[in-house]
Amino acid sequence: MRTVLHGRPLAARPRRQLRDHGDVHQDRLAATFADRCEPYRGYGAGAFTILRKIRQGTPWKEAAGSAFNGQGSCGNGAAMRIAPLGAYFADDPKTVTTQAIRASEVTHQHPEGVMGGLAVAHAAAVAAKARLTGTPPPDLLGSVLDHLEDSFVRKGIEKARRIQTAEEAAYVLGNGSRVTAQDTVPFTLWVAARHLGDYRAAITTCVQAGGDVDTTAAIVGGIIATPPREWRDEREPLPDWVRR
Repeated sequence: MRTVLHGRPLAARPRRQLRDHGDVHQDRLAATFADRCEPYRGYGAGAFTILRKIRQGTPWKEAAGSAFNGQGSCGNGAAMRIAPLGAYFADDPKTVTTQAIRASEVTHQHPEGVMGGLAVAHAAAVAAKARLTGTPPPDLLGSVLDHLEDSFVRKGIEKARRIQTAEEAAYVLGNGSRVTAQDTVPFTLWVAARHLGDYRAAITTCVQAGGDVDTTAAIVGGIIATPPREWRDEREPLPDWVRR
């Protein structure tokens, strides 16, 4: 089983920025993303174009803002990589918000793309705090909604609170097949909330729902963050810079 998909090592990069500097510095983070871009990982065309421009010297704000005819990207890259940041600041929701917005904006300037990253960061913070205290959160989705502005991502999460089955969740919320945050993040948060203590069941639910499976599984896996030992043993080796 491959655990490094769609450029997934990006998730380690905000974490390293936090470890070394204590917060997200957007210029530094953008330069790191561009320097360590690995196109063979199957990056989306938009992400690859943005990172190539940054590598060639275009300021990150200009590069990210130029995506989709100047609208900025509302894709899932920010949401896929943001979970370690939420866990890092699990005791400080205000800082989660500030830092998640900064980390998301480097590549995703569209408000929905930023909101997707913010939602996953807060879900990861709630999940991390639950693991540390041993107390399951009473309402993960409600806790996330407390920190989101009006958006399609927020509306999707509000709908998720009323859904009972995975089939309904995929049908109503989307399964990532449109490769936008609003089509992906509400479903992944529903899965995480339903299976917060069972990584295997959560990932299996993503696979069974179809759609952009590696994206939904990456987001859910980042939030829950407790893969079975046999799955960890079968993953591909991490790059040297991650181990360091």
